[in-house]
Amino acid sequence: MLTLFLTNINKFTLMRECLILIAHRGNINGANRHLENSPHYICNAIDRGYNVEVDVWFINGGWWLGHDSPQYEIDFTFLHHTGMWLHCKNYEALQQLIPTELHFFYHTDEDYVLTSKKYIWAYPGQPGGDHTICVMPDCQASIKGFAGVCSDYVSDYR
Repeated sequence: MLTLFLTNINKFTLMRECLILIAHRGNINGANRHLENSPHYICNAIDRGYNVEVDVWFINGGWWLGHDSPQYEIDFTFLHHTGMWLHCKNYEALQQLIPTELHFFYHTDEDYVLTSKKYIWAYPGQPGGDHTICVMPDCQASIKGFAGVCSDYVSDYR
C-alpha cells in the first residue's frame, strides 16, 4: 500500500515538473509594467529556471522588445536564449523569424494560434490539453491536461 502511495506521489511530482512554466514578459510574482520585456528582467526569469514569453518587434533593420511599442533595442543574438517564446508584435518580426529555428508566434485576439514549435497558444479562458499553453491561467477553472502555463504569477505553479 505504501508503494502504491509513493508511486502516485511520484507521478504527481513528475506531472508538475513536466509542466512548462512561462514567465509572461519576464514576470514571475506579478505584473511589473516598468520592468517587463526589459533584457535584464527577462534574463533574471531565465536564470531562475523559467521559460519567458517576450514581445519582439523588427523595425528598420533592428530588433526591439516591448509590449505596446518597441522600448528596448537588442541584438538579434539576445533572442537565442533557451526557453524564449517570441511573440511577434509586427509582421516584419514574423517574416524575419520564419527562416530561423527560434520559437515564435504571432497573435492578437484569436482563440488559438500555433507556435513555430507546434504548441497551441490558447487565449485566456480557452480550454486546452496536450501541446496547449494555458495563457493567464487565473482565467481558467483548471490547468489540468495543459502542457504549460504562461502567467504573470508563474512562480505559483512551481
